[in-house]
Amino acid sequence: MLHLEVNEDDIKRAQLGLGHQFSRSKVAENVTRSDKPITQTIALIEQMDKDINTFCMRLKEWFAWHFPEMTKIVNDNQIYARLVYLFDGKRDPICDDLKEEITAILLDEEKAQQIIDAAKITMGMDMKDSDAIQIKKWAERVVELIEFRESLADYLRNRMTAVAPNLQALIGEILGSKLIAHAGGLTQLSKYPASTIQILGAEKALFRALKTKGKTPKYGLIFNSSFIGRAGAKSKGKISRYLANKCAIAARVDCFSEAPTSKFGESLKVQIEDRLKFVTNGTKPRKNKEAMDEVLQELRDEGLYYGDKVRVKKEDQSDAEAGDESAEEVTEKKSKKDKKDKKEKKDKKRKRSEVDSEDEEEEVAKAKKSKKRAKHE
Repeated sequence: MLHLEVNEDDIKRAQLGLGHQFSRSKVAENVTRSDKPITQTIALIEQMDKDINTFCMRLKEWFAWHFPEMTKIVNDNQIYARLVYLFDGKRDPICDDLKEEITAILLDEEKAQQIIDAAKITMGMDMKDSDAIQIKKWAERVVELIEFRESLADYLRNRMTAVAPNLQALIGEILGSKLIAHAGGLTQLSKYPASTIQILGAEKALFRALKTKGKTPKYGLIFNSSFIGRAGAKSKGKISRYLANKCAIAARVDCFSEAPTSKFGESLKVQIEDRLKFVTNGTKPRKNKEAMDEVLQELRDEGLYYGDKVRVKKEDQSDAEAGDESAEEVTEKKSKKDKKDKKEKKDKKRKRSEVDSEDEEEEVAKAKKSKKRAKHE
């Protein structure tokens, strides 16, 4: 039999290693890091939009020497790049045989016919085969970038659905992810007040206005929302403030809710629509409490209780299935028990305050008696 001797240094070393491993596992499972891919993805999409526009502009200038008429017919850069790749970098294959494919890209049969007719009477210069090959390669790269950008947009939509479904339902995945990225994360965004969210992205204008004692900005990133675009010139500030309030509510629900759902965001979106109608024609909107109560009732019907901070768990359901009580009865008993505990705490606190007040009265009476004795002496 081997006897192992363990001294205090070995115990301390083992405790230190266990602490390090525990910290690593906690950091690896940190739920607040789930919004990091959103920050990186939206930054990459913004950079790719700039690059794609630059590349398409170069391609348009290059191909315009060969077929200048198409520049006036097609204004969109991405569609232009797809058409150049379809034509193999030359205008010669443009004929009635390609009309269906051109229409599929343009989504406009009239414009497709205009391109075919313009190719027959074009004033562009002839191009060598070597030049056409290079243009086709460049158009192929641009089209690949466009397709990759679309796949990134789908990935961002899925991530926002998982991380911030209410914010996505309210203002869309692009604007919602921009707010999260600018704030430094969903947790940080949920801690911001509505006034900060309203001017998020307009910090330079804000500090310039404070320095020069001018008018502060009414909106920052949320100016890109369709709600502000639909509002009148005089009511843009009111709608931006109202929208910032709803964004703050949606961000907090997304950050602190246990079961993610987009119903709060959809209800908040309807409230903003009602507010727009109220600003334009005076139609009285619903109160926020009424709208939230409707959503909470829907969640109660599905087994989720947000309002009372009680949720039907698997243990409660198993207990209900094992006994004669239903899951709703179990949750009702729990809520009644919580109310009873709160009442008992209040009673104890009231009794304690009464005892303290009686002690204070006794002390005051003793102090008065001692003063009288001192005067009498």
